[in-house]
Amino acid sequence: MKKINYLSIAFIFLLGFSTQAQTQTTTQTKAWTLEECVNYAIKNNISIKQTELDTVSANIDKRGAIGSFLPSLNSNASHSWNIGLNTDPVTNVKRNQTTQYTSIGAGIGFDIYKGMQNQNALRKAKLSVVASKYQLLKMREDIALNVANAYLQVLFNKENLKVQQEQLAINEKQYTRSEELVKAGSIPRGDLLDVKATVASNKQNVITAENALLISKLSLAQLLQLKEFWDFDVIDASNAKDENNIMAIKPIDIYQKAKETRTELKIAKTNLEIAEKNVAIARGGFQPTLQGFYNFNTQISYADVVAFDSNGNIIGKKSAAPFSDQFNNNKGQSFGAQLSIPIFNGYSARNNVERFKVDLEKSKIALEKADLDLQRNVYTAFTDAKGALNAHESSIVALEARNEAYNYAKEKYAVGLMNSFDFNQSQTLLTNAQSEVLRTKYDYIFKIKILEFYFGIPIDQIMKK
Repeated sequence: MKKINYLSIAFIFLLGFSTQAQTQTTTQTKAWTLEECVNYAIKNNISIKQTELDTVSANIDKRGAIGSFLPSLNSNASHSWNIGLNTDPVTNVKRNQTTQYTSIGAGIGFDIYKGMQNQNALRKAKLSVVASKYQLLKMREDIALNVANAYLQVLFNKENLKVQQEQLAINEKQYTRSEELVKAGSIPRGDLLDVKATVASNKQNVITAENALLISKLSLAQLLQLKEFWDFDVIDASNAKDENNIMAIKPIDIYQKAKETRTELKIAKTNLEIAEKNVAIARGGFQPTLQGFYNFNTQISYADVVAFDSNGNIIGKKSAAPFSDQFNNNKGQSFGAQLSIPIFNGYSARNNVERFKVDLEKSKIALEKADLDLQRNVYTAFTDAKGALNAHESSIVALEARNEAYNYAKEKYAVGLMNSFDFNQSQTLLTNAQSEVLRTKYDYIFKIKILEFYFGIPIDQIMKK
């Protein structure tokens, strides 16, 4: 099954490579640093782009809140034809004829007092902009840490592949040496077959390590949103060192520093302030509102005007007055203020206040939980880093012992004092010890970076280490 999976992935990988080769004659392998990977991911990751759009939406809402302080201006115009008996809206005379007229108007409305709802809505909108920026920063930090983890996984798989290849080379030499010993009669032929089986197993381990390296590179490339991933590689550079001496700092001090810098706490505090503004806006619904208004309108008729004598008899018609004269003579204006006092609205305003009070309590709990989570995460990260350091140091000691044991076993096997089974066991234990050193090394590196991250070291400085 492992072979099938490897062949399938390798086929897909080679297919993509051959497709690229058709459009590009030469490709140069670019080795990426960790800093380059992080910067590229921050600029191109889809999740970050989506969060950036949330920031744009928050700024649009802020402009809308500012607009609520400005007066509203609306205009209208209409032109109509009336057929048959109708009243001329300009002369107010009923006539049985076809008439047409134009009506033009404009109105301005503005809030004088609205229970401080507009002011609180603007404050809320400003807080929402701040919250969206914190969310964007949090997303960038999360992506950076994910990239760092994926990057270290690639480094681990590259070194693990080297270990497996070196072990294969050693066993192939051992197989050649065993053939000579069999011919010399120093060891039985069965031991040669055991070594041959070990070589075959080592080849399978190399294939598995190559497969793991390929998948880890693909995972990192996808995290970076790279489309041309076939020439993707990373720089082989990593040190399992506490370069900032973070382990010498007490967990309580790291936690106190984290409370000042961590984005998740800032998000929770901002959300609490937004919830408070929602309650203030809802309470504004209990207060009266005062609105001012000003309206202007005029009408123009295009029909002839009937002329009357002193007795009210129709004596003839005269042409309609010019457009400009009618515009000035028929215009009208109105202005004033409207006061609205809420008395009973089916508990709508009260329910809104109570609902937002519940949201406020939830935000308070969320802030408290974020603080507790941060404290737990810091202490957990410190404990994990300390345990990872101990595990790495122990694995180095174990590797040194396994290496000496292997050299001793090799000497005994060369003179026929150890059978092939026991010798192969010694080789396997050595390989496992080498892999464990690599695993604990990169586990320690990542956990140190997590602890530095909580201590407030800027993410770009962490990634340059």
